Amino acid sequence: MTVTIFVGSLLGAMALGMPIAYALLVCGLALMAFMAATGMLPAFDSQILAQRFVDGADNFPLLAVPFFLLAGEFMNAGGLSRRIVHLAMAWVGHFRGGMGYVAVLAAVIMASISGSAVADTAALSALLIPMMRQAGYQVNRSAGLIAAGGIIAPVIPPSIGMIIFGVAANVSITKLFLAGIFPGILMGLAIGIAWWIVAKKENVQAAPRMPMGERLRVTGQGTFALLLPVVILGGMKFGVFTPTEAAVVAAVYSFVVGMFVYRELKLKDLYGLVVSAGKTTAVVMFLVAAAMVSAWLITVANIPDEVAKLLSPFAHNKTLLMLVMMVIIVVIGTALDFTPTVLILTPVLMPIVRQAGIDPVYFGVLFIMNNAIGLITPPVGTVLNVVCGVARISMDDAFKGVMPFFIAQLIVLFSLVLFPDLVLVPLQWLMR
Repeated sequence: MTVTIFVGSLLGAMALGMPIAYALLVCGLALMAFMAATGMLPAFDSQILAQRFVDGADNFPLLAVPFFLLAGEFMNAGGLSRRIVHLAMAWVGHFRGGMGYVAVLAAVIMASISGSAVADTAALSALLIPMMRQAGYQVNRSAGLIAAGGIIAPVIPPSIGMIIFGVAANVSITKLFLAGIFPGILMGLAIGIAWWIVAKKENVQAAPRMPMGERLRVTGQGTFALLLPVVILGGMKFGVFTPTEAAVVAAVYSFVVGMFVYRELKLKDLYGLVVSAGKTTAVVMFLVAAAMVSAWLITVANIPDEVAKLLSPFAHNKTLLMLVMMVIIVVIGTALDFTPTVLILTPVLMPIVRQAGIDPVYFGVLFIMNNAIGLITPPVGTVLNVVCGVARISMDDAFKGVMPFFIAQLIVLFSLVLFPDLVLVPLQWLMR
């Protein structure tokens, strides 16, 4: 019955048009009222909800969120994003369908810097879609490719999604970061192969090959942008700083490079960039705080046990259980945005994962990847909406364009379900 109250109140509030964060609070109120009426709680006490709400946001690792968002703002305004695209163009732009490979390579590099799918997609779309349209590429296919590349950002560190999951699930964020490197690269390779297949239908002329001297010059200009992921990952691996401190390093590094090296970041821009990062942070933190209220009540109401009973026919086989959970998450991801899905499902699924003996870090990487894929599925698909706005195409056209790359990402996801060592072995090597 508690599962029915939880799902019914949440979906009911959302159906009324209530924002997700408020819907989570309504869901918490409904659960508490039901538990108080049935004797599962001594009484209905709104002060408990307020306390849990404050405690949900009062978490040190969550400080990484505003700083990584700020780093992304500095990166885009300071010219780092543009130089990454130029670097990719220098090395792969001359191949048949070269602009697509530029998009893939740039997406992987930018994912290792910002950690935000929406920010990366917006930056790449603004830079590449006009160029691809002018070169004669199908606009919906180009938009679909860039959207599929953008969702690599939540998987490759530094990932804001992994920070939120790590806090909600009490899992090492450093291990999640390191475990996400190889799967993120696989996602990039998968959409690169998919583009190679579909690009055969593109009737466009390849860009001229740059002379080696010009390539080296462009690479030299992008060196400072390429050093940022090395600094972040190297610092965490060798214990120089925590993921939270890494976010501060990323923000300061992006600011210094944009302001004093590339000299494209201006003092007059800082206020707007900080406000933009602050607004996004406020949305994320409010969602986290509201979700922690529901997470506490989910635990008290033993909802994970009820869900575990529903999944008990698959509990004897870890792979089968993972397959079922991934399918459920894919379906839910079409209706909910990334952060709410992570926050709602984490307290429900993590007890089941631990009880089944599944590695929490391995599950976390696949869980985040699955939710990232949800960003390119209609009707909610935030990343798909971003490319629709930039490319000025309909959602139907964008989804047709993204379909080959969506299938490629699903193949990677379910390959990792069938072969867990693709995540765990690289993690063990990186943790040495």
